[in-house]
Amino acid sequence: MKIIPFYKDEKQLIKRAVSGEPSAQRHLYEKYAPKMLGVCRRYIGDLQFAEDVMVGGFVKVFKNLHTFRGQGSFEGWIRRIMVRESISYLRKRQFVVYDGDLFEKVGPPSTRDAMEFDVEHIQRLIDGLPEGYRTVFVLHAIEGYKHQEVAEMLDISESTSKTQYFKARKWLQQKFKEQNIIGYGTE
Repeated sequence: MKIIPFYKDEKQLIKRAVSGEPSAQRHLYEKYAPKMLGVCRRYIGDLQFAEDVMVGGFVKVFKNLHTFRGQGSFEGWIRRIMVRESISYLRKRQFVVYDGDLFEKVGPPSTRDAMEFDVEHIQRLIDGLPEGYRTVFVLHAIEGYKHQEVAEMLDISESTSKTQYFKARKWLQQKFKEQNIIGYGTE
């Protein structure tokens, strides 16, 4: 049985989605939703809230699809919308806090017996970061934004972005070190 792709060309798919064709919109959603949920999940610790943000992000994608000019990656264009939606969600929920004392207040994330650092485990460690530190860490280390861009997005100073990133890295390194000791049973 030969499978014939519904749309051979992404530009054609986008064009049909812009014209309001539901099957084209559904195809775009199904193609990009898993990746975009991952993007939202990096910022938002709760999967259900991350899904809500992703769906809201796709509403914006389809409302503004006509503005995509085909310059650069379509996936990158969607990703930027999801990042902005995630940050907007965090601001509305007032979870973005830049407080140096938070590390002492936050309990450690759950540990594992084995030293397999799979994606889920690393995500749980990142989830253990206070929201503000996690947001800066994800924007800079995972999404690849420069500190100046992070500062503009979060309405903080560039030095605050660098400081928050440094503290997040240090905290994560400490957690890896602790889990390595726990994982091998030595102290």
